[in-house]
Amino acid sequence: MTAAPSDSSRGAPFSVLLCDDNVMLLETLSEVIRAQPDMEVVATACDGEEALRLAGRHRPDLVVLDARFPGGGPSVARDMARFSPASRIVAFSAYDDKGSVERMTSAGVSEYVLKGASNRELLAALRRLAECP
Repeated sequence: MTAAPSDSSRGAPFSVLLCDDNVMLLETLSEVIRAQPDMEVVATACDGEEALRLAGRHRPDLVVLDARFPGGGPSVARDMARFSPASRIVAFSAYDDKGSVERMTSAGVSEYVLKGASNRELLAALRRLAECP
């Protein structure tokens, strides 16, 4: 059985939910993503409960999730599958220790990007995930 093409594969922008407890970072990420013709920010969340509620409402193609997010980054990533099963998650973290990376990847995160990465690197990770079958 083949999946129906998403709106994104038909030319619509990829929808993105941004999740971080740093409001200034959320604003900056929003500006960067909104400047992309192939992406749109559908919502931002500052804690796990809000992130899951917004994921259920918007069913975003992509989620950028802080690994040390209030509510627990790995916990929110695991729960995201119930609220928005088709969403693909990019962990965005200041921590690159093996434990942080393993906890997030075992929770279903497909990409792990450090907060010190360039905008180009983050956008490339988002596009890689958005274009995966």
